[in-house]
Amino acid sequence: MKRLFQFITAGVLLLTAGFAPVFADQNCKPVDGHFEANVVPPGQGHCPSDPGAFCTAGRVWGGIQGNYQFVMTGAFPSAAIGGVPTILFFTGKSTIFLKSGDQLLGTDTGSIDLPPGLGGFASLITFDGGTGNMNGATGQIRLRGEFDAAEATTSGDYIGTLCTP
Repeated sequence: MKRLFQFITAGVLLLTAGFAPVFADQNCKPVDGHFEANVVPPGQGHCPSDPGAFCTAGRVWGGIQGNYQFVMTGAFPSAAIGGVPTILFFTGKSTIFLKSGDQLLGTDTGSIDLPPGLGGFASLITFDGGTGNMNGATGQIRLRGEFDAAEATTSGDYIGTLCTP
């Protein structure tokens, strides 16, 4: 048993030592702020011409500042697994065009309550790179907000961490 403990401890130390330079090179900072966007119809702007496409474009301000675009790449009704009939689970790609001119890229996963539901949504964007100073960026932000189907808008706030090399 003592030998097993020593082996596990040595393995953890080796793994920690192997990852330390990766984390040491990252500059992580907490970010929080707000967002607002409009639904972009299929075939317009950055939205694919697929009639079933769901896209938004808008702005973010606070710890991250700029304009952003979202394209849904997949969806699954929560009712299919015993959930609320109006809620849809989704995934997609987000691009934030920062005021600096750099881009921040992320994968967006979440849920949205569609009409005739109440319109709430929650999402997690996991950053996976970008351009310029955002090349190699990591981190996550959590979004919560409202979807107003009548106005074709989303709005809310975000909080999380952005790490840059």
